[in-house]
Amino acid sequence: MKKNILRLTTIAALSLFIASCKKDPTPSPTPTPKAGTVKLEFNNMSGAESLRMEGNWYKNQNGDSFTVTKFNYYISNIKLNNADGNNFAEAESYHLVQQSVSSSHSFDIANVNAGTYNSITFTIGVDSLHNVSGAKAGALSPDFGMFWTWSTGYIMLKLEGSSPQSSDAGKNFQLHAGGFSGPNSTVRTVTMTLPSAITVNGDENHIHLSADVQKVLGGVKAINLAVTPTIMNAGPNGKMLADNYEKMFTITASGK
Repeated sequence: MKKNILRLTTIAALSLFIASCKKDPTPSPTPTPKAGTVKLEFNNMSGAESLRMEGNWYKNQNGDSFTVTKFNYYISNIKLNNADGNNFAEAESYHLVQQSVSSSHSFDIANVNAGTYNSITFTIGVDSLHNVSGAKAGALSPDFGMFWTWSTGYIMLKLEGSSPQSSDAGKNFQLHAGGFSGPNSTVRTVTMTLPSAITVNGDENHIHLSADVQKVLGGVKAINLAVTPTIMNAGPNGKMLADNYEKMFTITASGK
């Protein structure tokens, strides 16, 4: 009996000695966070309805019936923001959303730094620097019909259509916001909190935004199409239009 106890004690001691002589395993390296992609997706709306053009009728806050034939706007200088101040700004950040071109309703922001982002900042329109340097290529090409002249610059937003209440001879309306400096500037920058923070780590995240034409026609001040069927130059009416469309965006979802 004593021999068995001694044998077991010896075996246990030997096992502990062998175990203590083994090298600790090399810890696995911590994965390096990777840049990823954030896709912005825009859904143009009229109130609670998805916007449809030509033949689909809506009513604005002023009580005017209207149908839309064109709805274009620039989104630029996009920045993703996080809580610790390590924000990410897209380089050469200029995008033209056109209701009539479905492929323009979404675009990728590539090589976004790894991290968690809880809000987004962007400009509706084109900044003054790119206005004073004349028409550019890509989304800023004058071929899109969103550029007036070298002195007046880009059209930030266009909303066109028809309305029986319009005082225009053809019952049309043309609302073009332009002008990039002074008290009547139509450049607007907004910051919006994401419904859910997005975490970028070598993958793709999505941010879904809606843009409401009803807000363009009345986000701050209701536009009466019998009185103002046309805005085609920089000035107080263009500023009024910009004050309205500053309110047109809602973020409806964010995440993977």
